[in-house]
Order: sequence, then C-alpha cells, then structure tokens
Amino acid sequence: MPNEQPPRPAPLDPPMVPFALAGLIAWAVVGLVLLIFFRGWLTDNGHENWLWTCLAGFLWGFPGLAVMMRHDANRRRRRRAS
Repeated sequence: MPNEQPPRPAPLDPPMVPFALAGLIAWAVVGLVLLIFFRGWLTDNGHENWLWTCLAGFLWGFPGLAVMMRHDANRRRRRRAS
C-alpha cells in the first residue's frame, strides 16, 4: 500500500486592503483618544512618545496601503488568468 498524502488545501489569499485600512484607522483612533483624553497623564508621566508612536504607525500605514493595493491588483490578475 503506497503512502499517499491527502491533497494540500489551497492557501488563503484574502483581499489585504481592508486590513491596511483597519490598521490606519486603529492608529488614528488610538492617537486621537490619547491626545484628547490622556494628554495630561502622558505629559505628567513622561509618555509623550506614545503619541509619536501612533503618528508613526498612522503614517507608515500609507506605504503599507499602497503595497496592499498592488498586492490585491496582482491577486485579481492571477485569478483572472486561472
């Protein structure tokens, strides 16, 4: 009896733009919440860098969004060719 392996399932290939947008929105919301409600606490405890971290996450989300848009376009092109 040959040692047969079951066929491998196809890898998941979901659209990635919604994940990039969710990350952008999450960084923006957290940054705004910290800025509006916790600004005094952040400055009193020396954690102003948390705001800069949120800003960096938000800004780095735009190149990520561009990459994911290209990825999704290539995914659509691959699926049409199949």
